[in-house]
Amino acid sequence: MIGTFRHDFASAGLAATIAAAVVALSAASVAAQTYGLATMQPGTLNHTTGSAIAKVLKEKAGMNALVQPTAGESVLIPLVGRGEAELGIANALEVAVAVEGARLPDLRLIGAIHPLPTAYFVRKDTAMKTIADLKGKKVVFGFSAQRVLDTVSRAILATGGLTEKDISPVLVPNVIRGADDFVAGAADTFYFAFGAPKVREVDATVGGIRVLEIPDSGMAAARKIFPEGYLSPAAPGPFFIGVDKPIGVYTWDNLLFTNAKVKDEQVYKIIEAMAKNKDDLVAIQPALRSFTAAGLYKNYSVPYHPGALKYFNDNKIEPTTTR
Repeated sequence: MIGTFRHDFASAGLAATIAAAVVALSAASVAAQTYGLATMQPGTLNHTTGSAIAKVLKEKAGMNALVQPTAGESVLIPLVGRGEAELGIANALEVAVAVEGARLPDLRLIGAIHPLPTAYFVRKDTAMKTIADLKGKKVVFGFSAQRVLDTVSRAILATGGLTEKDISPVLVPNVIRGADDFVAGAADTFYFAFGAPKVREVDATVGGIRVLEIPDSGMAAARKIFPEGYLSPAAPGPFFIGVDKPIGVYTWDNLLFTNAKVKDEQVYKIIEAMAKNKDDLVAIQPALRSFTAAGLYKNYSVPYHPGALKYFNDNKIEPTTTR
């Protein structure tokens, strides 16, 4: 009996040791998992935003998040939809177009992380002041790796009573190339989001840039092309390069999204880490000053991830409109 007891005790001890080892290995596996965060190229607002989020997730939530730059949003959204990257950042229009016709059925929203204020910029010493002044000019237009920006460009041109027939289009793959063509003199204007390092670079390279103003009266025509666009206030400062007086700038939302296969608790953890460490986010990406957990939840046609919905429910956050 004693021998049997000792044998059973030893077996139980061995089983416990094995079980503990399995748990430890599982924990190590979870800890070692890399979460790919797909963004646009370095120099874009999108990439800087992704870098801020990845740093917070790694340092504050213990998630090994790695930024994965791509050629453009029309490239990175399918990567996340297919599960080849766990997270992605893109503008609301790109996401809506990407999922049309039940494409990318596994794409899930985490939420709207910040507004995306944008503008057409010109050299500071030019006579051009408003969008209407682009008539007959060489305008960056036709983004092959960011197709939906053509829609946004048309909406912005409409605010000045223009269409693509009124300009000389400069075809580019993405906004980075558009900015480079502007610097090289191949374009009279370039389109970009505020807060991007590239805008700062161009401003310094050409001796100063200015934002072309958009009249509020032109927004009715713009909304016929892109209903989700709106004007948000901008004032002179380090973030709004090219703005020399208070004006309204063309804006829509930048979204953080994931794949349905990512675990609920991980998505919950991502939102929680961002909400609790906003100062760390803003230190890298000033555009995230407007980020709030409540602001994530808006009425979009793309379904939200269950982990995000649980966070909203637990924190009594209700959805708001997209404008």
